[in-house]
Amino acid sequence: MTRRTDWLAARQHTPDDMRAAYAALEEVRAGAEVMLAVRRHPRPQGGYLGKHHLVSAYRSLVDGGEWTADPALLRRLRMKPVRTLSGVTTVTVLTKPYPCPGKCVFCPTDVRMPKSYLPDEPGAARALEHDFDPFRQTASRLEALEAIGHPTDKIELLILGGTWSAYPKSYQAWFVQRCLDAMNGFESADLRVAQAANEGAPHRNVGLVIETRPDHVTVSEVVRLRALGVTKVQLGAQSLDDDILLRNRRGHTVEDLRRGMRRLRRAGFKLVLHWMPNLLGATIASDREDFARLWSDPCLRPDELKIYPCQLLENAELYQVWRAGGYTPYTTGELIGLLADVKPTIPEYCRVNRVIRDIPSTHVVEGNRRTSLRQDAQAELRRRGTICHCIRCREVRQRQIDPGQLELQQLRYSAGDGQEEFLSLVTPEDGLAAYARLSLPSDAAPLTELKGAALLRELHVVGPSLEFGRDLPGAAQHAGLGARLLAVAEAHAEASGFARLAVISALGTRHYYRRHGYSLEGTYMVRDLAA
Repeated sequence: MTRRTDWLAARQHTPDDMRAAYAALEEVRAGAEVMLAVRRHPRPQGGYLGKHHLVSAYRSLVDGGEWTADPALLRRLRMKPVRTLSGVTTVTVLTKPYPCPGKCVFCPTDVRMPKSYLPDEPGAARALEHDFDPFRQTASRLEALEAIGHPTDKIELLILGGTWSAYPKSYQAWFVQRCLDAMNGFESADLRVAQAANEGAPHRNVGLVIETRPDHVTVSEVVRLRALGVTKVQLGAQSLDDDILLRNRRGHTVEDLRRGMRRLRRAGFKLVLHWMPNLLGATIASDREDFARLWSDPCLRPDELKIYPCQLLENAELYQVWRAGGYTPYTTGELIGLLADVKPTIPEYCRVNRVIRDIPSTHVVEGNRRTSLRQDAQAELRRRGTICHCIRCREVRQRQIDPGQLELQQLRYSAGDGQEEFLSLVTPEDGLAAYARLSLPSDAAPLTELKGAALLRELHVVGPSLEFGRDLPGAAQHAGLGARLLAVAEAHAEASGFARLAVISALGTRHYYRRHGYSLEGTYMVRDLAA
């Protein structure tokens, strides 16, 4: 069998490096700042220790029984702790270059990459380095995250690379299987074997995300996505104006988007939309109006949002339109003002994951080149004396909580062909500690196992991601918050006349629901509420 360690040799540290790391770590343990301790103990051959050296020293001491595990200390050692502050560790992989059905004028074209990606974007560069091999991409990312101290037992796998649904079905199944093989630590015979093994794997898949086009979401595609284990779908909406979509050659309509979202929501998927201000034909005023449609249209109302301002790139068709005087990019100031205008209008049930792409500024011909638009917009909101209420802005993140002081809040709204309930546990300071998405559909189920069932589309506890079985005083995870919300969702579903509750559970969370009385039916974890 091919083991993950066959592909990635363990990170090597010289004995001298480790001696310096042990000395620095002792100081950090005693309360010293990490970087000050590192500077006081440089590498004997020159230069400074990396945080991965300290993490390796910490694990060596804990594994050898010399130290007791100290999650708080490990958190101090981590690089970029924000990566896991929302409760899970994300691993991003890219599919190989493949013809895209879209002809969008704003998309960059590089024969080395899937459509719309550039080879020096961080995730794309890693994919190119590994020749787009799913096993190697996943394995190398897991190793890198482990080396800098991040927990990797709960993995949200994010598969990017253009229109997933346009790739051959055999490639899709192989790609997911190989990603799971890297998480499982061995080579499987087929996708079903890999999926079954991942339920108890060292790196469990707690979410599987793909991106596709709205016009590719057929009923059969919805069923297929569930067979692959997908739990969340990103859709490139870009605009909610058919004229703008046509001018930018998107190749789909707003009604295609509505139809696709209804189908996905009815099957329990979490829904992420991409929205692009500054498209060809748009203005600041029209973008404000367009953004409002995301929430006023009951067929839309996404769970998560990525705001990707259109960027003018030389290898996109839009570049020629700009050269002819037919397009004007917004300035950085205009974009910041637009974001500050629209962010306070985002409902509490939506999370804004990103506000700009990772495209290096050297590729941008004209217009905004700043990659810190989220922080810039937040600063502008503070200047205006207003705030954003989206999930990401309210997450407790590293703040400690008292479970006994959390208030249960319920927000009900129409979406698709039914009602949605956003259930949340909130601190007295309005910090979001946990939430659940309960769908109460009013139309026929697309899958037999969903007949007569309400749908739990998401159950999420935020704060620093903790390994299975580990606790951290004051942390939201592993404090019983998920079980508390699950019980509320069950009660609300039963009170609304549903006999069963079905959960769109990822592979790695099935054991959790089994402990709460659920059993696997098809690809969902289901429980009879009267039982």
